[in-house]
Amino acid sequence: MDMEILRKKVSTYKGEAGRLRKIPDELALEILTAWEAWTGPMNGFYSALGVSQKKMAKIMGKAKRLKREGRVPVSEFTELTTQVLGSAQSPGVTGQGIELTWDQGKVIRFPEVSQLIDFLKKAA
Repeated sequence: MDMEILRKKVSTYKGEAGRLRKIPDELALEILTAWEAWTGPMNGFYSALGVSQKKMAKIMGKAKRLKREGRVPVSEFTELTTQVLGSAQSPGVTGQGIELTWDQGKVIRFPEVSQLIDFLKKAA
């Protein structure tokens, strides 16, 4: 996620004296995901969000607890199964659609073009 967008989302929950209040669970999980993907120094992450580490400590703890308990929002991405070449064809596949040969001989079949486009967008 773009840090500028995340910064604007966080800033909408700042109260008087810059305190963060009533951060929703979804935003806390977005912050945690961005924190896990951050490659620079941690001080740079907090300054990119426009908050101090002390202000984010409780929110990060909340997000980690939510993730640990499995209360992660459902993704819109639909999982597609892979199949090794030479194995039996899965039921329901009629040979129509698009086949993508992935690494190590795995083939991914897409019955619809829109599923292939969504997969490629997510994989990029």
